Amino acid sequence: MRYGIFSDVHSNLEALDAVLDAYENEHIDAYLCVGDIVGYAANPNECIEKVRALAEVTVAGNHDWASVGLFSEDYFNPYAKEAIYWTRGNLYATSKQFLESLQLVYENQDLTLVHGTLDGAGNFDYMIDEFVARDSFRILHTDICFVGHLHTTGVFAKDKSGGIVYGEPNQLQLKEGDQYIVNVGSVGQPRDGNPDAAYCIYDTEKKEVRIKRVRYDTEAARTKIIKAGIPVKLGDRLLEGR
Repeated sequence: MRYGIFSDVHSNLEALDAVLDAYENEHIDAYLCVGDIVGYAANPNECIEKVRALAEVTVAGNHDWASVGLFSEDYFNPYAKEAIYWTRGNLYATSKQFLESLQLVYENQDLTLVHGTLDGAGNFDYMIDEFVARDSFRILHTDICFVGHLHTTGVFAKDKSGGIVYGEPNQLQLKEGDQYIVNVGSVGQPRDGNPDAAYCIYDTEKKEVRIKRVRYDTEAARTKIIKAGIPVKLGDRLLEGR
């Protein structure tokens, strides 16, 4: 089974289209979205429509829930909060219904999905270090969990003795008996200094995870943000991946 796993689209249609085009060459069997389809950029409905049609499963992100009143906007900084208000005012009824239907955690025989952390998933905490990761590993039932939220890629690995290490490999070979938490990065707003959209492929037969990047038209996405009246800062940061 080859999974195409992506996160944090954030209403960036140009980035999403580039990622979906890149996936065309990857022989993907099933697509999964780790949340935050909306927020920050100017095409929430178009991105929801594409993700809804493509992904077998989407879990809820903090922006997804906040945009339909299921999570407090007090959590967000002023720029993000303004984008949430704009998104809330521009969602179609069908888009709202879809976001309202999203669950926090998904698990099957191959993997687990959650936007932030498994421990207190509805708080949308960040998987920032080994101490936070340990709390999620304690309740992880599968060999691997995919997360987003940080907008950076990275992997926490727990070995059979319980030791946890962190790294940022583009390719990961799973070891028998170990568990992994993989941050797939962001499609629509990377924050690692690389503006290219990030996406992930998980091959269950090869026991292999790959993180890939693809360029997209950042200027076009930025221009849409400015024209929509969303804070200019949220467009400018796309150019630098910050």
